[in-house]
Amino acid sequence: MAAPIRIPDEEKELVTLAQSGDERGFAGLVRLHQRRAYAVARSIVMTHEDAEDAVQDGFLRAHQALDRFDTAQAFGAWLNRIVANAALDLARRRKVRTTQELPASLSVPFRDPAEDAELRQRLVAALGELPERARAVIVLHDVEGYTHVEIGEMLDIPGGTARSDLHHARQRLRGLLSNLRG
Repeated sequence: MAAPIRIPDEEKELVTLAQSGDERGFAGLVRLHQRRAYAVARSIVMTHEDAEDAVQDGFLRAHQALDRFDTAQAFGAWLNRIVANAALDLARRRKVRTTQELPASLSVPFRDPAEDAELRQRLVAALGELPERARAVIVLHDVEGYTHVEIGEMLDIPGGTARSDLHHARQRLRGLLSNLRG
């Protein structure tokens, strides 16, 4: 049996305030979770502007569904799932409206330890060639440090599927980057 989730007192208080209609409670939840929500969205959509849109949409959806939130679970995990779904929805809409061409000014979704511009450009291009879910799984796990179970909850897939998706995403990324020197 899994250990019960430890929810910080501050988060519990903010959720209680927000559910009672006090906007200060929801504003506090936004401040508490906005950075992580942005990281989740950015791992899926690849651009700063789209990530901001997805986060805003995710917080709006969370606010609208606040009365259905189960206080026995962590608000952050619930919110990140909503944000991930908002980002996936946005990515699907963008894919229908535009080609998948990457702008030259696209920034890397995480800090690359290598300062080599060519490597960074290749990595961004390779990540851009991955499907949204594969890109999300690899960035959420390898960059953000989420577990397979947490990723599964965010993307509404089983944890085992997240693990399998990660394996396949890494294989595809290796293939896309296979001709890099040493």
